[in-house]
Amino acid sequence: MQIKRFQFLNFGSLSFLAAVLLSSCKEKPSFISEADILRAHLNIPLEVANYSSPQLPNFFANQFVAIQNNTPLTNPTTDWGATLGRVLFYDQQLSKNNTISCASCHQQSHGFADTSRFSTGFTGGTTHRHSMALANAVYYTNGRFFWDERAATLEEQVLQPIEDPIEMGMTMPEVIERLNRTEYYPILFENAFGSREVSNDKIAKALAQFIRSMVSYDSKYDEGRSTVSERTVDFPNFSQEENAGKSIFMSSNKVNCFGCHNTDVFIGDNARNNGLSERNTDEGTYIYTQNDLDKGKFKTPSLKNVAVRGRFMHDGSLTSLDQVIEHYNSGIRANENLDPHLVDIATRTPIKMGLTTLEKSQLKAFLETLTDYTLLSDEKFSNPFR
Repeated sequence: MQIKRFQFLNFGSLSFLAAVLLSSCKEKPSFISEADILRAHLNIPLEVANYSSPQLPNFFANQFVAIQNNTPLTNPTTDWGATLGRVLFYDQQLSKNNTISCASCHQQSHGFADTSRFSTGFTGGTTHRHSMALANAVYYTNGRFFWDERAATLEEQVLQPIEDPIEMGMTMPEVIERLNRTEYYPILFENAFGSREVSNDKIAKALAQFIRSMVSYDSKYDEGRSTVSERTVDFPNFSQEENAGKSIFMSSNKVNCFGCHNTDVFIGDNARNNGLSERNTDEGTYIYTQNDLDKGKFKTPSLKNVAVRGRFMHDGSLTSLDQVIEHYNSGIRANENLDPHLVDIATRTPIKMGLTTLEKSQLKAFLETLTDYTLLSDEKFSNPFR
């Protein structure tokens, strides 16, 4: 029987009692329900959280649902599907030695990114790229994932770190065996998909649903944008400095940040080369396209929560927003595949924005308005394990 919601008189004592009974009995007592089993292990609310229909601002629905949303028809986000994805996302059982979860490298308080330049795997090895922030992943138009976009879909992407020899070191048959031995997973899979069968496809779908539900729509920017008809006018909730920074960000005459991080979710439409280096020591999307024009191009993630990430760019080489701004102000390198938005049309050389100290401060103030403190602390995106 599929569980839709839980109701208990004494939440804490019942969970404790269930845990004691379940740990001491070879067979589940008849009066211990499936809901008891879940509550004994997991911090799931009495009524399952709403992941499928968040109350997005009107300007979101008008612009993005049909245009940028990469949710496939075969995997719509459901409340129980995303709940299962949440448990999987935080479960260290998905790593060989039970030490690493997806959340180890994608931390909620940092916009689901990693503050380290490279993430640490299950045996102490490190990844060769910085862990990308996950907010608004659902709105990346072409639907491809990883910095080099080698995964055609999010469903394809989410399983690869689990089997990566540096990151988590598992095989999917091993994962399935572990989950089948964990008494609450068959219950969660039945609630999410109507069957207790644990499979690669269902694991991928649940993780993808949880990640797609990480939509940022409650920042100071979103609050201001909801009160105006056009994003280019001054926001009434912004300071003068923040409105000036917004104008700089969206101007097309010398800065044009908005050219790559476009729309109100500030995510790109495809991979780009941002002139971080002259030589493409990391070939980026060329890895899967084998097109020389794609060397050094990387996915353009959303800038929502950019101020809390700690590290920036695909290689994590920049450590502050000030460094990021200065890179685009004066540090863009003349790479052969440099994005056209970053090239001076007259001289065919990297642009020099020439921002003053005041303008750089204003731009930084605007970027800080993109922080969504609700997403950074919302319990439904937090660790569900007791």
